[in-house]
Amino acid sequence: MSRTPVITGIGVIAPTGVGAEAYWEATREGACAIGPITHYDSGSYPLTVGGELPGFDVTRYVEPRWVVQTDRFTHIAMAAAQMALGDAALDPAGLSPYAMGVVTASCAGGVEFGQREIQDLWTEGPGAVGPYQSIAWFYAASTGQISIRHGLKGPCGVLVTDEAGGLDAVAHAGREIRRGRVAMLAGGAEAPYAPFSLACQYGHGLLSREGDASRAYLPLTAGAGGFVPAEGGALLVVEESSAARERGATPRAVIAGHAATFTGGFRPDRSAEGLARAATAALTEAGRSARDVDVIFADALGTPEADGAEAEAVHRVFGSRAGAVPVAVPKAGTGRAYAGSAAIDTACAVLSMERGLIPPAPNLTDPAHGLDVVHGAARKADLDTVLILARGLYGGNSALVLTRP
Repeated sequence: MSRTPVITGIGVIAPTGVGAEAYWEATREGACAIGPITHYDSGSYPLTVGGELPGFDVTRYVEPRWVVQTDRFTHIAMAAAQMALGDAALDPAGLSPYAMGVVTASCAGGVEFGQREIQDLWTEGPGAVGPYQSIAWFYAASTGQISIRHGLKGPCGVLVTDEAGGLDAVAHAGREIRRGRVAMLAGGAEAPYAPFSLACQYGHGLLSREGDASRAYLPLTAGAGGFVPAEGGALLVVEESSAARERGATPRAVIAGHAATFTGGFRPDRSAEGLARAATAALTEAGRSARDVDVIFADALGTPEADGAEAEAVHRVFGSRAGAVPVAVPKAGTGRAYAGSAAIDTACAVLSMERGLIPPAPNLTDPAHGLDVVHGAARKADLDTVLILARGLYGGNSALVLTRP
């Protein structure tokens, strides 16, 4: 435990902004990027709005030879990784061969690439299916391509636990630092917009059917009626604190504690106990208590039952203080990018600590469940301890604690 994992670099690609600064500026102002789906003709589908990336030109970040081999979710991850390394001013080539690894999270995988190849198979036959289909759809594709591109020969892995995976990946990187690794890239990315993928997602019954973009995703309010999916993600550079300082980098946040629990698939309404246990255990590992927490970044699934369970978890952990702890819901402006959302929340938490501001949740005017959801305008706050919560649709609950260096 004497080796302290810290975040030194951030790469964010979100509907509200490409790049950490662009994302923060929009998020600080409470911008909402939820709008009509344009990736395909959504008129005959129940879901018509979501969080798409405006103006994301992958060729600015990824060489053409990688682009043709990979799906959009991997393009997002590779671009975010490059941004994070640049932000941290870290060149992996300057490290020993096995000093650095990468761990990413994904829920949907390469659905856009996969749908295109399936359509070619159906309309033109087996000879039309390209060889990259065998790897481009796979959840580990992002980790593999980032590893190859940057020569990362240290521990590499992938986590498939939906939104919880974005937190689990960051925590996994922190554990690798404590085990002796010098640096890690960690985070999550998603690109779920393909008709076949969305048809599968309708099955869980949690997607919003509201066509008005300003009303489609209202988590933790009386008007909650489901969530809208989003594309995007974030990658973070995680380093050992003393090594980062020796090379002149500034630690931006400490990965202080993490815990994960399981409460059963597709029953977010029953997640209160598991989410509360994860939060309590993460705080214990961080050496903090509930009274130390300055802000909670909520999972905010966006259905009455799931939001009620999350609120119950907060009340269990914080007791009489539950209604006084500020709750941040920046994903209300982007939609839920599955595993990418928790990684984006982690990046937002670091930026919030640095700026001393809690960003407002757009469109949320009637917070419910007895929680102090920050909305309307950003709130000034001295943030020393941040608790981030996330849940996967298949039953995983995760909590991550960040502290000021």
